[in-house]
Amino acid sequence: MAALKDDPRFSATTFVVIDFEGLTPAGRPAEPIEVAALALRPLEGQLVETGRFEELMRPPADVPVTARDVQLKGITQRMLTSAAPAAEVMAQLDARLTTPPYRLVAHHASTEAGIIARQADHCPVLAATPLLDTLRLAKAVVPGLGSYGLDSLLGHYGIPKPAGRHRAMPDVEVTAQVLNRLVDDGCAGGRWSTLLELDMAAGLQPTRLAPAPDAEQGALF
Repeated sequence: MAALKDDPRFSATTFVVIDFEGLTPAGRPAEPIEVAALALRPLEGQLVETGRFEELMRPPADVPVTARDVQLKGITQRMLTSAAPAAEVMAQLDARLTTPPYRLVAHHASTEAGIIARQADHCPVLAATPLLDTLRLAKAVVPGLGSYGLDSLLGHYGIPKPAGRHRAMPDVEVTAQVLNRLVDDGCAGGRWSTLLELDMAAGLQPTRLAPAPDAEQGALF
C-alpha cells in the first residue's frame, strides 16, 4: 500500500466496508434484516479500523423468515421482533457519516448498492457515496481463480473463515482483510498508486432508482 500513501485523495478518504443480510421474498427486492459496517482509514501503510456499526432490522410483516434463512444466517424471526425497521437503522448509520470523503466497500457491491438505493430517503449520504467492489479488485489482482466468491478469496489468502459466516459483521471483518490484501498486491504489482486508479479498476457509482410513474407524471407539470 506504500504507493497509495502519496496520494492525498486516498489518504483523506474513509473506507466503509458494508454488508447486508436480507430476505428475498418472491417477486420483490431483497428486504434487509441486518447491516454491519467498518470504517477504515489509511495509517502507516494499512487500512486501520476507526469505527464500527452493527444492527438487526425488522422486515415488513408480510416477509417472514424461512427455515432456510435461519439455517444459512442464524437469524430467527424472534431475533427480529424487537429490532427497529430498516428506515430507522439506516438513518442511524447515515448519521455517523460526518467526516467525508467516503468510499463504500463491499463484495459484489451491486447488491449493497441496490439495497442502499431503496433506502435512499433514509440514508442520503450513503446513497450518494461511490463504492469499491472487492470482487472486481480480485479479478484485477488475482486473474484465473476458479471462483471469486468471498470464501474462495479467504482460501486464496489463507484467511480463516469466521464462525459466523453469513452474518453481517463477520462478513465485513473478513472483507476488510481481503481489501487490505488486494490493495497491497495491486500496489506491489503496479496496478494502482492513486484512489482514481482504484476507482477505475473496481469503482461503482451509486445506484439511482427510476422515479415511480406518478412522480414522473407530476414532474411534467
